[in-house]
Amino acid sequence: MSRVHNFSAGPAALPLEVLETIRNDLPDWLGSGMSVMEVSHRGKDFVELAARAESNLRQLMQVPDDYSVLFPQGGATMQMSMAPMNLTAPGDTVDYVVTGSWGKKAAGEAAKFCSVNVAADASDQKFTHIPAESEWQRSADAAYLHYTPNETIAGVEFHFVPGGDVPLVADMSSTILSRPIDVSQFGVIYAGAQKNIGPAGITLVIVRNDLLDKARPANPHLMTWKSYAESDSMTNTPPTFAWYVADLVFQWLKEQGGVEAIGRSNERKSTKLYAAIDASDFYTNPVAKDCRSRMNVPFILADDALDAKFLEESASAGLANLKGHRSVGGMRASIYNAVSEEAVDALIAFMAEFERKNG
Repeated sequence: MSRVHNFSAGPAALPLEVLETIRNDLPDWLGSGMSVMEVSHRGKDFVELAARAESNLRQLMQVPDDYSVLFPQGGATMQMSMAPMNLTAPGDTVDYVVTGSWGKKAAGEAAKFCSVNVAADASDQKFTHIPAESEWQRSADAAYLHYTPNETIAGVEFHFVPGGDVPLVADMSSTILSRPIDVSQFGVIYAGAQKNIGPAGITLVIVRNDLLDKARPANPHLMTWKSYAESDSMTNTPPTFAWYVADLVFQWLKEQGGVEAIGRSNERKSTKLYAAIDASDFYTNPVAKDCRSRMNVPFILADDALDAKFLEESASAGLANLKGHRSVGGMRASIYNAVSEEAVDALIAFMAEFERKNG
């Protein structure tokens, strides 16, 4: 079997060690004679798996005891609605910082439930920068401030945590577990799984316990964070396979040395890729250098007529999923935790050779 280097933005690469464990477990998990997809989520073995996944996640992120860790379904997009449904009353105002497509979508979802003040908007420069925090126009009475620390499509990343006295809500889908963070600075963190946690189908939510009682009384049960907190995220039948894979990924992360070690690896990967782009007259990165993403690296060829050739030849060289998002164009290398440094080295070598032949 020949594995490629997968630079997909999501669903993204998973660690080979995890995939091999899945392959071995699939027909007979823990000697049960069944796969993990066939056992009861209420059974002893799966309940232990769920508890271990939460414990390992808490250790990896040093989650304080006064926070709940939830594993709902629906992806980050559902959390864009659940945030205002669980943190506001009708008529409340919330602040949103829009630095990319996902922040814009989150603000649009919130506007269905409350009044949204866009405190900062980077669309005037096609989401290639982050407005200085001193320029943000924040509300005096906001229920919370929402931002997207890393925008997958445009490739911008906050290298600071916004301040303020209101709960900070962050969509960390494409940066979760990629570097150490101080969870206590946030009221709510949510993340889709399909970047650094596991397959699509499960979501991570970390919420400060004092915020759990702010939900609207009319919320459906499955749209209320407290429902998940009180049921160990088994309000209904959970996506057992995705939860099982997340558990394996958390164990793998601990074996790599934790978030601190993986953060150093991610810094090396992104630094060398940006250095190769900046040293070239053939490739460019459109993002301001002070807010470049360590997870999603877009780059543009000097002549877009060569895009198709670049994609065809890179795929033949075992470098998969480098096409940029349709709204941006060009190329994008997503270099999440499971993308090895060797994969980045292979991409850089290919880019240099392609430039030599076509530049």
